[in-house]
Amino acid sequence: MVNTAEACYPETAIANSPPPMKEIPRLSLEHPTVDQSSDEPEISAKRCWHCFRPHATCFCNEIQPIANRTSVVILQHRRERFHPFNTARIVHQWLQQSELIAGHNTELSQQFDAFPLAKNAGLLFPGEDAQLLTELDPNAHPDQLVIPDGTWHHVKTLMREIPRLQTLPKYRLAPTSPGRYRIRREPNRHALSTLEATVSALQSLEPETVGLNRLTDAFDRMVTSQLEVQKSNSPTPNWRRNERRRSGMPNVPRVLTGDLKNVVVAYGERELVQQDAADPRPAALHWTAFRISDGMSFRCTMQSNSFQNANLRKHLRLPSEEINNAVSQDEFRDRWRQFVSPNDRVVVFHNSTSVLLENMDAKFTTHLVLKSVNLAEARSIMDRVGETNSLPTELRNGSRASERLANLVTLVKYLNENYESHSANHRPDEVIL
Repeated sequence: MVNTAEACYPETAIANSPPPMKEIPRLSLEHPTVDQSSDEPEISAKRCWHCFRPHATCFCNEIQPIANRTSVVILQHRRERFHPFNTARIVHQWLQQSELIAGHNTELSQQFDAFPLAKNAGLLFPGEDAQLLTELDPNAHPDQLVIPDGTWHHVKTLMREIPRLQTLPKYRLAPTSPGRYRIRREPNRHALSTLEATVSALQSLEPETVGLNRLTDAFDRMVTSQLEVQKSNSPTPNWRRNERRRSGMPNVPRVLTGDLKNVVVAYGERELVQQDAADPRPAALHWTAFRISDGMSFRCTMQSNSFQNANLRKHLRLPSEEINNAVSQDEFRDRWRQFVSPNDRVVVFHNSTSVLLENMDAKFTTHLVLKSVNLAEARSIMDRVGETNSLPTELRNGSRASERLANLVTLVKYLNENYESHSANHRPDEVIL
């Protein structure tokens, strides 16, 4: 149903010279979004502009357009946009009746609201209220399928923040065999990639369509070639299984199982960066932190032209007073240096948050990333909305940053209270930066 890597679910003869493949317009690749990912790679001459994979493993020459009848609209979370293992691009390039819309949730919602959907459009997404595609009467088949593309977490945010998706009838698949996307981690063995889910849906709706099996074959070759490359570059055997980590191990960092004396929990909002900017590295425009042991808090907004963007201001929900009183990056560095000590561990959830400080020359102590914690509760805690009771009053300003920081503080406290005895018995895998 849904792949952690890509949650979309979360023969008549073809001419010898098939029509040219669809091109993803260059403009769409460079269009700035409200919250661009700080880990978007630089597309170099060594990579294909269409699939973003190295030329040695590029699959574009294999593309043979498929004349599908059911239109496919893919809503892609912006973090999947440049991922070399993303399969939505493959689907878009092969299917003649397809559209790919990428962006951050706020921007994506605006684009999707303006997109003309077919009268009988439906959403491919699992759920109790979703109809099984294979059980539909042919007269009840949707003319268009909307498919969200991203990790399980990303897709849940798309469903929550794009209201129009909730108005569409839902359809689901019932996979009978494990997904074959072995180069990205799945939430369960029957999870499917976006490509696998799309092909499965189209095979149910239009089994007479020629070429869908070739799309799956190309996908399998891509996966196999990547596995061979990774295995040949791995210094240790059994690289895929990572046998050093026991199954089910929550890998809670040891620093979070003690008294939390030197633990500082932090969250940062990033500025917009234009592709032609003199310095394309993103910096923080708002930074907030909380030291759990003594209750000391930190909050600072930096001067940035990004605040001229009305959509960004709405997205961040920062009080106007804070924006008006924003300080320079130099002053922020001085304040942050005074707040943290050399022995502190700054805890963030995403590595991209840590990168913001690196880009500002403000990383003065060790950072710890919690996204790698292998714990289902971690995601449910970070997905909470509007809960800020874990923060002191001075940090509860109604902003998105205060909610994210509160969730992270709650997660740190949860790990501290529940995993002290477990962590004492082994050396967990920590992601330390």
